[in-house]
Amino acid sequence: MKQPTTFRYAENAAIATITLDRPERLNALTFEVYAELRDLFAALVDRDEVKVIIVTGEGRGFCSGGDVEAIIGELLKQDMPQLLAFTRMTGALIRNIRAVPKPVVAAINGIAAGAGAVIALACDFRIAVPTARLAFLFTRVGLAGADMGAAYLLPRVVGLARATELLMLGDDISAEHALGIGLLTRIAAPEALMPEARAFAGRLAAGPGFALGMTKTLLNQELDLDFTAAIEAEAQGQAICMQTPAFRAAFEAFMARGK
Repeated sequence: MKQPTTFRYAENAAIATITLDRPERLNALTFEVYAELRDLFAALVDRDEVKVIIVTGEGRGFCSGGDVEAIIGELLKQDMPQLLAFTRMTGALIRNIRAVPKPVVAAINGIAAGAGAVIALACDFRIAVPTARLAFLFTRVGLAGADMGAAYLLPRVVGLARATELLMLGDDISAEHALGIGLLTRIAAPEALMPEARAFAGRLAAGPGFALGMTKTLLNQELDLDFTAAIEAEAQGQAICMQTPAFRAAFEAFMARGK
């Protein structure tokens, strides 16, 4: 797997940690960061050594979105085909986060704005410090609030009415508010953020990886299925899981009254 050059990447005990590393810019994204994140999540699909992925930021911010100078200034010079290539690339990053059949945990250490908020939204779990803020601020810069899949994912997390408010107004969302509407999984003290994220990831990594991947796959698939099709998808998914060693091991442990 190609080692990224625009952010930090490390693996330890089946947990991969991605650390956005431009603290002087609140970890704002560049064209290169977008591309490497997109490619890394695609590669992690087949990285058997990795069971869980953590995404976090260095310094005071998680990710402040696209870099105003490095990206937005350049986009103003581009024609429609170039702009569409860029927006498709950003969407591919979010698609790859959702498609990787492994739990992804966002450890939100500060502001998550614009594309940074959508990256956090695409993760399966979101743990944040009390001072963290999220903002889907696209309309505040003259863009549609529907960006990178936000209009698809956010209503499914917080409901259509709240998503409409957040995407149209672009207001900052406090950690407490985000927790209350289900946008955050939990809040952790700053010094406890990464230990708690790693402990959370460790619990997932110790679980049945194939079954967790199947759960994520079915959650994604069933967003667009009717109930009958969803029941059938789950029947097939469970039948596949029943052929894995983890299912037999759980049965044998139960019969032996083991853990």
